Amino acid sequence: MSFETMVGLRYTRAKRRERFVGVNSAVSMIGIALGVWALIVIMSVMNGLQNEIRTRILGVASHIQLLGEGGRLADWRAVATLAAAQPRVLAAAPFVDEQAMASARVVRPAQVRGVLPAEEARVADLGRHMRAGSLDDLRPGAFRVVLGEDLARSLGVFRGDKVALIAPQGTVTPAGVIPRLKQFTVAGVFSAGMPEADTRLALIHLADAQVLYRMGEDVTGVRLKLDDLFAARAVAGGLQPKLPPGVRAVDWTQTHAAFFHAVEVEKRVMFIILGLIVLVAAINIVSTLVVAVADKQSDIAILRTVGAAPSSIVRIFVVQGMVIGAIGTLAGLVGGLLTAANIDVIVPAIERAFRFQILARDVYLIPELPSQIQAGDVAAVVLMALALSLLATIWPSLRAARVNPAEALRYE
Repeated sequence: MSFETMVGLRYTRAKRRERFVGVNSAVSMIGIALGVWALIVIMSVMNGLQNEIRTRILGVASHIQLLGEGGRLADWRAVATLAAAQPRVLAAAPFVDEQAMASARVVRPAQVRGVLPAEEARVADLGRHMRAGSLDDLRPGAFRVVLGEDLARSLGVFRGDKVALIAPQGTVTPAGVIPRLKQFTVAGVFSAGMPEADTRLALIHLADAQVLYRMGEDVTGVRLKLDDLFAARAVAGGLQPKLPPGVRAVDWTQTHAAFFHAVEVEKRVMFIILGLIVLVAAINIVSTLVVAVADKQSDIAILRTVGAAPSSIVRIFVVQGMVIGAIGTLAGLVGGLLTAANIDVIVPAIERAFRFQILARDVYLIPELPSQIQAGDVAAVVLMALALSLLATIWPSLRAARVNPAEALRYE
């Protein structure tokens, strides 16, 4: 161990008249530890939220949609066969996507999706979220519907009840335009955990949707499921040149771009805001070292007179500052990882202790706080804390190196 490191470590500990330096060092360590802890926990929770919401959205939506021009795709079977033959594509399923009004005891807006149950189960996870009935109950010509849980509740219907779907396209008669409607039997109810789906989505058989909206053999498009959802943009870009004219490939990063962009922006802003905690603690290291330099002027002068170079003096106080930063960072790292890894236990305990719910089911997309620790985020937090600690040592260390031995020892 070099003498600079030895002296720097000794200066970190307080003795007698230097006790204020030791207290200030402890406060700096605590500040850095709190900042690192908060950053790791918040970043992990936001990663978990983003992943959970993405999973729920893509359980209802799709990785890629192949859409026809004007909302109509004629030769969809050829398009589906072409897409299914591409690498990374696991399944393809046609769909009809239209607006309607659902009428029972009350009238509610609905997003009607016509599907082939067997094919839909391969591209979406709605089958796993059924509360009553099954997607297999949707049969051509039976005019049955599967509703989102919140939509069924607002309509006041249960399995076996009747619901009228009113299409926006009317029928022109001598008496004027008459809305086109068809009565459906509720065959099931699902709860996907996504308000967008649970409050609006109504699933019917593809053939019934084609009849209701007079589409003949046409569909709105084809939905694709990939082996890796993060490859959606690359797969869509590679597939587009192979598609017939008028057919476009849209991946999930485009259909939900605004939402995920907002989450990313919020994550960056939270990193900056919480990073200010670490910055304030690093500034406290500056004050700690300034006081230490003023207190140790006679020691510095003696070291200089016995041959210590100015660079050695700089290294002594850099070591002192970095020890403070490293200990605080390590404590925050351990605490942050433990908290993030056990967030599913800690949050319910806090809710029970204080008798309030952190995430209300009727307000947020999910009722619990998930956590996902990512090595990249943890590394960024640790490196930022150590870098700020190092920067905080530069000015006080240079000031210590400029101490004049003669002036410092004049009154000793």
